[in-house]
Amino acid sequence: MVLSCIDPRFQPVVYNYLKKKKLVGKYSSFTIAGSAVGVTAYKFKRWHKAFWDNFDTSVKLHKIRKLIVINHRDCGAAKIINRKKNFSKANETVVHRNSFQKIKKIFKKKYPKLRIELKLISLNSKVETFK
Repeated sequence: MVLSCIDPRFQPVVYNYLKKKKLVGKYSSFTIAGSAVGVTAYKFKRWHKAFWDNFDTSVKLHKIRKLIVINHRDCGAAKIINRKKNFSKANETVVHRNSFQKIKKIFKKKYPKLRIELKLISLNSKVETFK
């Protein structure tokens, strides 16, 4: 399954990334504002259950073995939950790193046998991988 953001600027970027990975037609998709930010930040708490219920259904129906989480730079959801007055690349990286850590922790508890990949993509298609 691929978790990504609703931002229309990133739809082609995400698609092209997955196409390079030869995954077109081979994944379920869940798209929500902020991607991992949207399913981990307290500000968006009401959205969390919808994602996990959907993921659980996808695992059962489509035999999902991996979750690929794709967040992106210039993220509106990250700006919303940012606690700093100035929103810099460094502040944004902290928001994304925190969301990745939270989703990974929840994911490993719920699905210890499945894998997770954490990616942060910029508008110019530069991909950063988080552990």
